[in-house]
Amino acid sequence: MQQDIEGSWTLLSWLASCVMVFGGALPYVPQYQEIQRSSNSDGFSTRVCLVLLIANILRIFFWIGKQFELTLLLQSVVMIITMFAMLHLCCMVQNTNRVSTKQHRLSDLDLRYFWKWSAFEDYLLFCFGFTVLCAVITLLLLDSVVFVETLGSLAVMFEAMLGLPQLLQNFHNRSTKGMSVKMVLLWTAGDVFKTTYFVMNESPTQFWICGSVQILIDVAILLQVLLYNFRSKHVIQYTV
Repeated sequence: MQQDIEGSWTLLSWLASCVMVFGGALPYVPQYQEIQRSSNSDGFSTRVCLVLLIANILRIFFWIGKQFELTLLLQSVVMIITMFAMLHLCCMVQNTNRVSTKQHRLSDLDLRYFWKWSAFEDYLLFCFGFTVLCAVITLLLLDSVVFVETLGSLAVMFEAMLGLPQLLQNFHNRSTKGMSVKMVLLWTAGDVFKTTYFVMNESPTQFWICGSVQILIDVAILLQVLLYNFRSKHVIQYTV
């Protein structure tokens, strides 16, 4: 009986770890499909990718300084690959729809077009440069407990802001058109799950605080969906 209980608990732990590794990428599947279907990426904020890339690169270096669960390290690798896939699709769609022949490149050093570059290679180059910079600083300060903890705090702070670019873009557009609601619902479900996972596995405090902030932002975006849809219906009724 005891062996059966232990075996079931081991299986549940393994399944939970798999969900943690791949679950973070799942919300982007419906958004990816929505962009492919509509051939329009305007509803999705690519700055979500920026936030997650920075957060997960920092988390990898945090792991080097403070070895927490391997599951969370693997999750970061999967998330980085997912964000590059989203950026690649957005670049292809935007280049296809672009009327002007003028392109914006990283080499232009124009802050007005930061993270609005025309070529996918520029996003790769930026992330490579950021990774090298983090590697050099981490190598120099790896023995500093303060630095390592600060690195972890920065990683989770960026991750906690995951939904903020989408929230701001929806507010700017006064619409959630083009944004996959399924993505946000999966964000919410995933954030609730992983926050619970962090608490149960006694992960570093930074992680569950991050999860709690993410849940609040997810709820705010879902409220935007309700608000803007409600306004849209009333405008249509008023026009008719």
